[in-house]
Amino acid sequence: MSTPTDLHSPDASSESSTNEIDVRAVAKPLRHPLIFARFDELAVGESFILVNSHDPKHLRQEFDRDHPDTYDWTYLETGDRQLFRILITRRTATDLPQALGNTRDLVAQGGPDPGDIAALGGAVWKLESNQRQLDSNVIRLAPHGRIEPHMGPEQDVLLHILEGSGQVVSEGGTCELTVGSLAWLPRRSHRSIIADSEGLSYLSVHTRRPGLSIGQSVEA
Repeated sequence: MSTPTDLHSPDASSESSTNEIDVRAVAKPLRHPLIFARFDELAVGESFILVNSHDPKHLRQEFDRDHPDTYDWTYLETGDRQLFRILITRRTATDLPQALGNTRDLVAQGGPDPGDIAALGGAVWKLESNQRQLDSNVIRLAPHGRIEPHMGPEQDVLLHILEGSGQVVSEGGTCELTVGSLAWLPRRSHRSIIADSEGLSYLSVHTRRPGLSIGQSVEA
């Protein structure tokens, strides 16, 4: 997470000629995409000034999530006359690798209550970054739970079994799944996934589906 820079710092005041983006008259759904597009255009050390009518705390959270340690955030003005001016500076040429967590911790935490499995889709973790090119979930199925037969997406899907056991059932037969198994689900293949008596937890990874939130369906 980037460390806030002191208000009215010398570095900030020296940026008076930096381009400004005034989003006060921009429709709310367009503001964050506009700001991140401008950030993507910056070279290392370059900046722009964001002008807004309020403190954009949610935007800051998105920067911390999607661009940790790659930017500086400096308040130039903070609220007088409902005016916020914030200097945003790129620190690194690209986004940085991140340690997102440990799958052993995820499966040890316990999944949703059985009655909530259908509502939550079984997902106990998902890749959150809006800038991602991959979709990834950790899915937990309750004992004897199942993902009903369906045709898969246009993307190939890779599964890594983390806990439990089960089967991938397709028109060609059954593929057994145990801890450590890697299963490849070709695009548009017809399949279902069935957990055995101890349940089944797995990591799924595939290229991101344009226009679909990963939280809207189980990725399998």
